[in-house]
Order: sequence, then C-alpha cells, then structure tokens
Amino acid sequence: MKNIKFWFTTLLVCVAITANSQEAKKFKIHTVAFYNLENLFDTINDPTKNDEASPIMEMKIDVSEIYKKKVRNMARVLADIGTDTAKNSPAIIGISEVENRDVIEDVINDPALVNMDYGIVHYESPDRRGIDVALLYQKKLFTPLFTSSHELLLFDDQSQKRVYTRDQLLVSGKLDGEMIHIIVNHWPSRSGGEARSRPKRVAAAKLNKKIIDSLQTLDPYAKIISMGDFNDDPTNASMKEVLKTKNDREDVGFKEIYNPYENLFRAGLGSNAYRDAWSLFDQIIITQPFLEKDYSSFQFYQANIYNKNYLVSKRGRWKGYPKRSFSNGGFTDGFSDHFPSYIFLIKEVIE
Repeated sequence: MKNIKFWFTTLLVCVAITANSQEAKKFKIHTVAFYNLENLFDTINDPTKNDEASPIMEMKIDVSEIYKKKVRNMARVLADIGTDTAKNSPAIIGISEVENRDVIEDVINDPALVNMDYGIVHYESPDRRGIDVALLYQKKLFTPLFTSSHELLLFDDQSQKRVYTRDQLLVSGKLDGEMIHIIVNHWPSRSGGEARSRPKRVAAAKLNKKIIDSLQTLDPYAKIISMGDFNDDPTNASMKEVLKTKNDREDVGFKEIYNPYENLFRAGLGSNAYRDAWSLFDQIIITQPFLEKDYSSFQFYQANIYNKNYLVSKRGRWKGYPKRSFSNGGFTDGFSDHFPSYIFLIKEVIE
C-alpha cells in the first residue's frame, strides 16, 4: 500500500491575498465536513432495532466506560477538522452511523465541542441496523430554515421484500446569511459484493439527483452540497453516470455537479481501506454556483481528507489504515474505520 500525501497551500482566516490590482484582499473561511462515526450506539437495548448486534452491545465488561471513551474520541476528531487552516471547528458537519439523537447530544456536549454550541438536525430512519445520518451546525454561523428526510425505497430482487436503509437528509438554511442546501447521505453498503449491491447505490444516486433537481427547479442557481459515505468511489456509476459528476471545475456547466474528490482518488488517496486497497467513499460534492470567481458570496476553495497521524493505525494487520474503534470483538480506543472528508468555503471580507 502506498503512503501518498497531498500537500495543499494553506489559507489562513482572513488571509491577505494579493490580486492583480496589487490590492490585498481578505477572506473568511468556513469548514464543511463529513464523518462516519463507526457504530456510535448507546448501551441501552432498543427492542425496535437490531442494535444488540452493534459492537458496543456485544461487550461484556466496562460497557459504560467504553461508550464514554467512544464519545470522547468522536468529539475530539470533530473539533479538530480543518482547524489548522480555519482556526475554528467546522461550521457544518454531516455525520453517519449514529443510533439516535441521544448519542449525538452526548458528542456535542463533550468538553471538546460544548463551547462550539452545535445544533442538531436528525430524523429516525428505517435502517435495519438502527443507524441514521444527521447534521451538526454551529448556531452562530448557520441557521436551518427547512429540513426534510427522504426515504430510499429498495426491494430484494429475489424475495421482493423491502430492504430497509438510511434516509437522505436535506437541510436548507443560511450560512452567515447566505442560502445553501446540504444533503447528508449514507448509501447502501457493498455487502454481497460490489456488483451485486451496485443497483442499490444507483437507486440512492437517483434519489439524490431527484432532490438536487427539485432544488434547482425552485432556484437554478441553488448552492447545493451533497456529502456522505456513498459506499462508492468517485469513479463509480452512481457518481459518473447518474449524478454525472465532473472532476475538472472548468468543465462544470450550469446545473452540473463538481466532485473534487475524484482527482484525490485518482492520485491514490482514500478515506477507507479494505484488503490493502484504498477507497474514497467519503465525499463532498457541490453544484456549479460554488465555483464562480465572484467571492462576494461563499465559493469552494479546497477539498481534503482529514488523515492526521493520530487517526492512523500504527501496528498490526491494519497498519496504515484508519484506526477504527472496534476490532476482534473488543474496543481499541480508536476512532473510526473511515477518515473524515472536508471542504473549505471562502468569502471576501469587505472592509
């Protein structure tokens, strides 16, 4: 496995950038992130869910202490994402693999995050494992105005029985007074193999496209961010054929979608690994209005994978992989089997 590092130019908060006119311009910056929290379940059995199969519910001793450590570790990562550049925790965070609102509240009330005053948008979804997606937002920076949960209807090819999976979460609101729309996703897994499970993710992509199309019908210039654990790489059919994502920002036309993670993936970077092969399932894609050269409103600046050293396994069979929380029936005091992904949005400060 190659250890490939991408180095990016660092943009400081309100950094001075010299324009062609030789006049210094200043920009504010916000981080928008996504993180799969890897089986963040509480320690209480819910008879309406299959939560007893979650790793933490299978622990025999020290369950409460393990849960507290898991929450602490999740909060640490969320607080850190993008801070080297933005000097602030993310303004907006999409999360997945959370059991309920209670576990999310425990995370945002951890000492590492409590002063950020995060709000929560969360709906219970019908996933058979009992896991959901949610959106966190700093209340001083983002104001949700409209929220909705969109059901993905899937049926088994042989039995025709419904396959229960995660809903897609839509949140529309104002980031520093500017309207944006965020979709949080956790598409069906590759259980049974990539090819066999592919139609489920194609269906998820079609639902995502339907949501995006509906927003663009109301406002053709809508600024839309779709983020999540797509369980597909940027080059898979769900992205390239259904959403028709582009990897060159100069080629992104009106109402089209830019995927900055495709170039990272082609360069060998990933957010999760399996059998010594890296995948980049955790992506953040954006619509064309985020690519304008007019920085009087928020524009896309940069995409990254948060793969700091402390998130990487140092030894054993998973050396070099994301340091996951649970392995071999025990708690590792790790974090997640996925690295977070994040983008920077910048806007010129007029003084």
